[in-house]
Amino acid sequence: MTKVLVLYYSSYGHIAKMADAVAQGAREGGAEVDVRRVPETAPAEVAKNAGFQVDDTHPEIEGVNALADYDAIIIGAPTRFGRMPSQMAAFLDQAGGLWARGALNGKVGGAFTSTASQHGGQEVTLFSIITNLLHFGMTIVGLDYGYQAQMTLDAVHGGSPYGATTLAGGDGSRQPSDVDLGGARYQGKRIAETAAKLKG
Repeated sequence: MTKVLVLYYSSYGHIAKMADAVAQGAREGGAEVDVRRVPETAPAEVAKNAGFQVDDTHPEIEGVNALADYDAIIIGAPTRFGRMPSQMAAFLDQAGGLWARGALNGKVGGAFTSTASQHGGQEVTLFSIITNLLHFGMTIVGLDYGYQAQMTLDAVHGGSPYGATTLAGGDGSRQPSDVDLGGARYQGKRIAETAAKLKG
């Protein structure tokens, strides 16, 4: 069975919800799925003052070498000023040894994100994640236009050909919509199916 890792960082819970939807889709695609989060690196006082949620939804990943155990890795992180947050970057920056020995070459990767506003840097953040995955030698699967709900204009929602997205609102009060969660499930399933085909 294909093994998929959904790896995420979430400050306010939006990405954790999207991660669950991505994982559901990957399971529908026939994969065995683990959902893990990266460690919080912000000082406790900063996290408290910013209102970060204590995230115990899923266990922390047990080190960067665990990435090599999966056929596909789907990374989710919110936007921090138009790029991935330092928590995810710090984790991926530890993967030099995996890169050096080609441990992730040929595996499948994807990305998903959340921003406060419609123009908050979703695509740039996705690219910042995808760039890492490409350097690891991975094959990228985005949110293709087979998911037609991302094309509708009757409501504000996320969605990008580069990956599933959601909008949190400036105060974090907006939760992922049905369209957003549907995109996450669709992308998770497509990644699992692609990984299974490449694994052969």
